[in-house]
Amino acid sequence: MSDPAAARAGTRRLVSGVVWNMLGRGLPLLVALALTPPLVAALGIERWGLFTLALGLVGVFGVFDLGLGAALTRTLAERIGRGEREGEGALVASALALLLGLSIVLAVGLWLAVPALVERGLNVPAGLQSEAIAGLRVLAAAAPLVVVNAALWGVLAAHQRFRAANLAAMPVAVLYYLGPLLVLLVWDSLAGVMLALVGARLLNTIAYAALIRPIVPGIALRAVSLRAVGPLLRLGGWMSLSGVLTQVSLYADRFLIGALLSLTAVAFYATPLDLVMRLWILPVAVAQALLPALASSFRAMPAETAALLRRGVLLIAGLVLPGCVVLIVLAHPLLRLWLGVDFADGGAAVLRILAVGILFSCAGFAPGSLLDAIGRPDVTARFALGLALVSLPLAVLLLLVAGIEGAAIAWSLRCAVECFGRMLLAARLYPAAAVALRRLAPVLAAGGAGLAAVAAMPSMVAAVGVGCLVLAGVGVLGWRALDAEERATLVHPRHWLRGPA
Repeated sequence: MSDPAAARAGTRRLVSGVVWNMLGRGLPLLVALALTPPLVAALGIERWGLFTLALGLVGVFGVFDLGLGAALTRTLAERIGRGEREGEGALVASALALLLGLSIVLAVGLWLAVPALVERGLNVPAGLQSEAIAGLRVLAAAAPLVVVNAALWGVLAAHQRFRAANLAAMPVAVLYYLGPLLVLLVWDSLAGVMLALVGARLLNTIAYAALIRPIVPGIALRAVSLRAVGPLLRLGGWMSLSGVLTQVSLYADRFLIGALLSLTAVAFYATPLDLVMRLWILPVAVAQALLPALASSFRAMPAETAALLRRGVLLIAGLVLPGCVVLIVLAHPLLRLWLGVDFADGGAAVLRILAVGILFSCAGFAPGSLLDAIGRPDVTARFALGLALVSLPLAVLLLLVAGIEGAAIAWSLRCAVECFGRMLLAARLYPAAAVALRRLAPVLAAGGAGLAAVAAMPSMVAAVGVGCLVLAGVGVLGWRALDAEERATLVHPRHWLRGPA
């Protein structure tokens, strides 16, 4: 009988999960990029600024799943790796019931808080306030759907059903941008736009639930038991705190800009930020495939676990670094072609700075997955809390001194510190991975320094030349970080298909 952990940690399964996760996020991203210009034209700059804030608010909703989505992935994956399936349905049912109840409370609280947020928290023009209040109150209905969807995805990820999950989610993700645009054709209202977003989330919930029913029997109301989710809550609580702090750090700057400057400044900052954040589809695709594999293998196969981590970091860096170079070199032309001269003049410098930080933000996913897999999200959360206490005041200071470019510098610095901090924590708590992480640190440091050099170039020609040198240099360092077997695999890619599936 084959070892379940070895099979789940096999390279073929990891690569398959990464590819499907990338497709699941990449194809809708192309639709989103294509539909953003007509959405901006239909909404106008100020309402587009509110729309980006709404998307940020939806992202924040996800952290209120109490970490149970990721905790379910980690716990179920470890059980599956050991061949233990008893009680799985009751555990999933209990987690979903708890999340649904708590998220409804969250939605009600948000609905009540919206007027204060619009009238006193943001610089929303008086003529737009009533429409903003109506739209954000409609959006509050998405909170339970976002929270439940995170848990349902966690179950599918634990079973490594990435193909089915992404095939179901891709049409819904397309509707997330296409729906608002279609609504605006017949109803010029933020409330209608938010209704489209809620509808897309509801379709996502239905699709995930249909996929889970045949693979997790026993999900029923009679199986609900709060005692069953106790261990998940302890694990997920730390994951949730870490997620909350990460989301606050990622999105607080746009709210600070809205409070201290203007909605126009929010648009010029948030649009480049949203553009670089699209690169997150790459590390998320890798990390979501890594977590169940690491959780299944870390106890019995430390060497294989360290190799998985090394491959994950290098894969993320190899996928993200070229995109960062392109964004820096073509920052102004891209924004001009995409959204016009005003956005290019207002946001190009911000885009160049953020493109440096996003490399570290992406690379930090892999060591974060290892810390979650070994059951130590508590140290990630404590580190994120300490980092937030330093980075938020720094963001305010740099925002006041250098405007939105200063906020971008603070964001990039926070990403770099977070990435290397997670690597140090992972090496300390899982010594088997220490050597691999030490070999990876120079790769990431060279990548970040090289991107900063590209951003500092006075002309596009010089930036292109330096960018090519950076890609070549980081490629050499990455090659040296691999072991002999991994180098042979890259030379002969068919070797990826050998071993456990």
